[in-house]
Amino acid sequence: MSIIYLIITGFIIGTIVITLGGGGAAFYLGILTTVFGLGPASAAATSLVTSFPSLLIGSYSYFRLHKIKLKIAWRMIIFAVPAVVVGSLLSPHIPAKIYSFIIGGILAILGIQTLFSKQDGHKKPNKWLAPIYGVISGLMVGIGGLSGGGPVVAGLLVMGTDMVTAAATSSLVLVVMTATGLIFHLSAGNVDWSVGLGLMFGAIMGSFLAPVLLGKLDPKKFTKYVKPILGVLLVVMGTFTAFK
Repeated sequence: MSIIYLIITGFIIGTIVITLGGGGAAFYLGILTTVFGLGPASAAATSLVTSFPSLLIGSYSYFRLHKIKLKIAWRMIIFAVPAVVVGSLLSPHIPAKIYSFIIGGILAILGIQTLFSKQDGHKKPNKWLAPIYGVISGLMVGIGGLSGGGPVVAGLLVMGTDMVTAAATSSLVLVVMTATGLIFHLSAGNVDWSVGLGLMFGAIMGSFLAPVLLGKLDPKKFTKYVKPILGVLLVVMGTFTAFK
């Protein structure tokens, strides 16, 4: 496969997912399995490796722009990391069909919550929401090699943050979760470096661009248009995941 094609693909996905606050593992998983023909285990490991550097760079850029809600982020991380470990240890023992129903249901519920949640930057968020969404995201990373970005962003939106803040804060949470998941997935030796390196390079370039773009957008307007799209995508992804 042409290295140029890999870089362009990685750049497009990297820019989009960092802008929306997701790690992009779900997008990478789809491309790696359907376009590049990787098996599930190899695709899961490669997707995490591919998305990690861009997440790290994107998170640092958001931090420099003072967009990250550190208190909420660390509250999620404290509960998410143990969930990643538990999910990674349980994953070999969970039947694929049951896993599909569980993850699909979670995504659909999060999508519905995102669609009907209201942005209220002055309302104090429920302190228990961050741990709950952190656990859900951690289990998705540990069990399926997904980034867990959907639940994190959805949780932050339900808690009343705008889309820019949600994207920035989730990037830090995903850096820590992805790093934890990589420890387990790398040990299995399933990474396809011939495909992953090209996608990774493109995603890194995209991660530099996304925070700059978000910094120039009006948070309220961006949230108004993107939140419904994200909610619908989560519902659609959840439905397809549960009944595929």
